[in-house]
Amino acid sequence: MSLLYTPKKIGTVEIKNRFVRAATYEGMADETGRVTDRLLKIYENLAKGDVGLILSSFMYVHPLGKALKHQLGIHSDEMVPGLKKLSDAVHNEGGKIAFEITHGGRQAKRELIGRTPLGPSAIHRDPTYFVKPVEMTSKEIHEVINAFVNAAKRSVEAGTDIIYLHAGGGDLLNQFLSPYFNKRKDEWGGSDENRFRIIKEILEGIKKTAPEKPVLVKMNAEDFTPKPGMTPELLKKYIAMLKEAGIHALELTSGIKYYNPMNCWRGEVPVKEVLTSLPLWKRPVGWLKMKRWEGNYNLVEGWNKKYLDEVKILADDIALFLVGGMRRFDHMEDIIQRGDADFICMCRPFIREPGLVKKFKEGVKEASCVSCNRCFAAAANSIPTLCYKGGLR
Repeated sequence: MSLLYTPKKIGTVEIKNRFVRAATYEGMADETGRVTDRLLKIYENLAKGDVGLILSSFMYVHPLGKALKHQLGIHSDEMVPGLKKLSDAVHNEGGKIAFEITHGGRQAKRELIGRTPLGPSAIHRDPTYFVKPVEMTSKEIHEVINAFVNAAKRSVEAGTDIIYLHAGGGDLLNQFLSPYFNKRKDEWGGSDENRFRIIKEILEGIKKTAPEKPVLVKMNAEDFTPKPGMTPELLKKYIAMLKEAGIHALELTSGIKYYNPMNCWRGEVPVKEVLTSLPLWKRPVGWLKMKRWEGNYNLVEGWNKKYLDEVKILADDIALFLVGGMRRFDHMEDIIQRGDADFICMCRPFIREPGLVKKFKEGVKEASCVSCNRCFAAAANSIPTLCYKGGLR
């Protein structure tokens, strides 16, 4: 039997195989952040398809951290009953689930939160929405720390198997870690240790709230911002701090959504589909920008693996998750056999084929996803994230 179908533990939680549905924004929560029947069906089908661990879409821990119209929320106790249904749908089919908790920070949407978004420092208008955030006060930072810890507690009440902290993709925790976004001179910036402090305090709070639950952290290995933010060298320093904090698993990603989303997912650039989401005045600039991207971000299978290779020795017994363009069964099997990663994460292939793990077992050798990225264009257009290979409809 292939190692891909062997179980492995993360802390005390055993995952039945090495296949993971990467955190995927489904765009199916209602506008208050609650779980819907359509969302339940998505998770049920993934679990029926034998996905070992399902990483939820990102859930905002605080009302000021909401980034998308139909994003799941975990900011209130009122969210718990719906989230419990979500975990039950997965558990009833023999799967495991991890709720991803986050705060958008400067990537929150002004029209959704009713004010200018917050960030560690009031600098740099992003090239997508032209937003310069408001610098957070120390009181606001502590409020966010408490919001994360409370969200972790709610996730446990709702049945999560693993607590999943999002510190990548350009969201608030990534912003604090990055010397490009974080120019503070107080206890929350100015040194590696100070930039990491917000995560350290969140992890300490989680450990007190749910000491029995394993913790998975997603962190950027490289931001690709105009000047250095997160880099592989800085990542190594933070991994030492994560080890000291006692995390159990690590997922490495790259890219900042609002700066250049193609660094985050690679493949084709869905120019036409993304342009329909923009107001008329933005379309000429958007067209020029995306045309420059075309041909420069072709899919590279396992493009984040190089970062895992650099930190594997440092990670010791922390379970490593590989995400980024995984498509071929033989390639995945080789990575697990060599010990380069412990789990294989896929996003787009499972959007198209929720039963892909079973298909692999039946002899299918490659996912049918062609990385056209129209599924991501759907999010920009505020419609559900489905496979739109033939075009948005």
